[in-house]
Amino acid sequence: MTAPLQETSYEVSAEARNWATLSHLSAFVMFLGVPAVIGPLVAWLIKKDDPFIEDQAREALNFNISFMIYGIAAGVLILLAIGLILLPVVLVTWFVLVILAAVKAARGEAYRYPFTMRLVN
Repeated sequence: MTAPLQETSYEVSAEARNWATLSHLSAFVMFLGVPAVIGPLVAWLIKKDDPFIEDQAREALNFNISFMIYGIAAGVLILLAIGLILLPVVLVTWFVLVILAAVKAARGEAYRYPFTMRLVN
C-alpha cells in the first residue's frame, strides 16, 4: 500500500503536473456520458511509475467513486424530496472541488479531496 504524498520535497516535473492535472480534469467527461472514474483510472494505470501522478490520479479516482455514490444516494432521496436539495449540492461541490484539485496539481501540489472514501489504495 502506497502512503499518500505529503509535502513534496522535490521538484515535480512539468509532465507529472500535466498528467496529474489531466487526471483531475478528465472527470468532466461525465458531461459526455462517460463515467467520471474512467480518466483518473487510465492515468493511474498508465503512469503508476511517477509517485506524484500515481498519488493524484488515485486521489481523483477515489473522489469520483465517492461522489458517484453520493450522487446515486441523492438521486434516490429525490423520492423523499430531500434529494431535490442534496443532488444540486453534491453536483456543485463535485464541480468546485475538481477545479480546485486541478489548479493545485498544476502547481505541483498534492491535493487531498474532502468528503472522500479511500477505496482504492
